[in-house]
Amino acid sequence: MDTERFWVVGGEYSSTTFHTLKQGQPDVLGPFKTREEARAAWQQISESTRSCATAKYSITAERLNLPR
Repeated sequence: MDTERFWVVGGEYSSTTFHTLKQGQPDVLGPFKTREEARAAWQQISESTRSCATAKYSITAERLNLPR
């Protein structure tokens, strides 16, 4: 059975080019069982960092190959 789990990953970057995180390691939220749950978490963290132009968060999916 193939399934996915979802993560919200990001943080505050050193510039608006979004190449280097200020703290070195990203903030990681999850795992979430559905994209909708991840989107709700993404929306919450994005709202809380709205005033920071160098903050960026994304949703990423991880495919799990489970035995059948």
